[in-house]
Amino acid sequence: MRRQDQIAEARKLLAHLDRRTTALADAIYRNPVSDYTCPEQAAREREVLFRGGAINIGLGCLLPRPGDWMTHDYAGVPILLVRRADGTLGAFLNVCRHRGARIAEGCGQAARSFSCPYHGWTYGLDGALVARPDDASFAMADPAAHGLRPLPLVEKYGMIWIGLRPEIRIDPDALLDGLAEDLAAYRLDTYHHYQTRMLRRQLNWKLAIDTFCETYHLSYLHPDTVSPLFHTNRATFDAFGRNHRIVAARRTIDELRDQPEAAWDVFFHTAMLYVLFPNTVFLFQRDHVETWHMFPGAGVDECVMYVSLYIPEPAVSDSARRHWDNNFNLLMTTVEEQDFPTCEGMQKGFDSGAQDAITFGRNEPALQHFHKSVRAALVAAERRIAAE
Repeated sequence: MRRQDQIAEARKLLAHLDRRTTALADAIYRNPVSDYTCPEQAAREREVLFRGGAINIGLGCLLPRPGDWMTHDYAGVPILLVRRADGTLGAFLNVCRHRGARIAEGCGQAARSFSCPYHGWTYGLDGALVARPDDASFAMADPAAHGLRPLPLVEKYGMIWIGLRPEIRIDPDALLDGLAEDLAAYRLDTYHHYQTRMLRRQLNWKLAIDTFCETYHLSYLHPDTVSPLFHTNRATFDAFGRNHRIVAARRTIDELRDQPEAAWDVFFHTAMLYVLFPNTVFLFQRDHVETWHMFPGAGVDECVMYVSLYIPEPAVSDSARRHWDNNFNLLMTTVEEQDFPTCEGMQKGFDSGAQDAITFGRNEPALQHFHKSVRAALVAAERRIAAE
């Protein structure tokens, strides 16, 4: 976040503390329970929001060196990402052009090529077919037409966006819709990947995002973890197209009152949380970055997600590793033992018939904005289809 925006957000937070207020929507919003339980809507979301658009998959430092590679299957399409010899990133369908077997599994470093484990067809880091056993038997199959299928990928502002269909055009500035300068100011291209963990839970993917969209619950659900660090129900909110930003106040923020604004270390006293539509939670805390990527599971009440921790300097000492492990473990304890079990209980409750809709209060503007954005995207897609 730019310096002038940091100061402006800190002023808002101090005013909220003085007035015992928070950012407010114009009215309450009744969100249908079917938003979390309808299989037909889940299918439309998968097609429109994931396969039909561009998704953010993390920071570029996931693959820092030429030859670094990783597979990505969370969106329901098998993807292979690789840092090519010239330093650029490439994305391909992780599908051999011979018989359709997966080319790679997991992640790795220093690759020079990829060989299919089924029949040994071999592809370069640029996806080109470079060798195949008994090549004469395939003389009529032009090697140039049998490279790995590329997918659109753009790396910008230290982040990676990928499209799951070859025809998708990716414009990060349009996707960020006013947040580009905000994110560029973090200099994410200087960060280092520390660790990624994968989770599967029995809840709708949007419910997983919901838990990051308000600070109203902190003192009630997190009395021993997050609540001692942050004020409850005190935050700012700003929308950027279908994305949004929340700035939460740490309990130390009152220290700014005794300092001139030019000396304010706003990052030290806040947490900057963004939802990058449709499924990425980006959280900047003091000096490190956490990203959450939520994806629909096999059923409407299933979610698969991965969380990554990025740090400003490589962790080369035992003390540094202990520090970042402690940070990561606190985060995971909070969500694994408090947030997500509560959300799984909510998911089960949605099928009970207790209510047709849940209520987002005026003090939950980010929740309102996120769900209205999902609905607007689905409606827009339906209108495009009808017009064709």
